[in-house]
Amino acid sequence: MIEGVTTETKPERPRGRPRASDSMPIEEILEKALSMFATVGYDGMSLRTLNRELGVSHNLVYQRFGTKDELWRAAVDFGFGRLMRHLQGLFDPTVSDPLEQLRLAAHRFVVFSADHPELVALMNIEGRQDTDRLAYIYDTYIEPMLADVGRLLNHLADEGVIRPIPLRTFHFLLAHGATAPHALVPLANKFDATSPLEPAAIEEHAQLVSTLFVEGLRLARR
Repeated sequence: MIEGVTTETKPERPRGRPRASDSMPIEEILEKALSMFATVGYDGMSLRTLNRELGVSHNLVYQRFGTKDELWRAAVDFGFGRLMRHLQGLFDPTVSDPLEQLRLAAHRFVVFSADHPELVALMNIEGRQDTDRLAYIYDTYIEPMLADVGRLLNHLADEGVIRPIPLRTFHFLLAHGATAPHALVPLANKFDATSPLEPAAIEEHAQLVSTLFVEGLRLARR
């Protein structure tokens, strides 16, 4: 210490457990991140805003996930990984009618999408531009999930059971048509004051669209 000069030392940072907000479960962070990416898009979302929305320290998300691109991929893996697990074992071996299998699969997908509308909302944004992000979602999740469905549709068309339908048409009718009321709730409520997210409304909608979907494909037996 130099004579006549006083120095101040910064108080030592308190040790111990981190703040409760900073020990937030990863799933909770990814859920919020996915929702924000689906609402404002990749360019509109910032790590700072996400931290503020979560009520955590300003650099928590960066410390856990790194860049926004890494966070986006983690959020997509979280959301689509949950969908893939839900659809595992989709075709029931106890059901012999392949069209009934298809109807049950469509019903199950619509109900899941009602519970997780952020995936459809995200694809409505990402699907508008040919980016590496879109390629990642398609190559990692969409194409693998539809592979068995495509083979089934081709087989049924070859056997004269259904009218031929391109896999692209199938996908958009189901993934972006049948699920639209759950991703566009304010618009859906213009048609009917009953929320499309009410459990009874979800089930009624899923039953109706899955039946219409399959019966519209079915060819009359000669």
